[in-house]
Amino acid sequence: MPNPKDIGNSGSFFKNPIVSEEQKNKILETYPDAPNYIQQNGSFKMAAGWLIEKCGWKGKRIDNYGVHDKQALVLVNYGGAKGGDIYNLSEQIITSVSDTFGIVLEREVNIL
Repeated sequence: MPNPKDIGNSGSFFKNPIVSEEQKNKILETYPDAPNYIQQNGSFKMAAGWLIEKCGWKGKRIDNYGVHDKQALVLVNYGGAKGGDIYNLSEQIITSVSDTFGIVLEREVNIL
């Protein structure tokens, strides 16, 4: 994860989603390498960073903000971006992952 002193970021921006076995199996049909971790209740945790990366967001830069090039969970401000820019980027990522995988990501950061 990039050091916030070097580049503006809030760390991990999205939670790793918990999905049903059926949802997990559907993803594995197309992406057999999809990281997933069984939970005590029989559901599965999927890697949000992997989902975001598969949607093509890793390393994507829009003006002075974007998605970190080494960690897709980290949204970065290269300088001068507004909170609304980062929020809108997160909305685009949530929509992209939902459209591709049927999973709605949740933000891990607190937005005021």
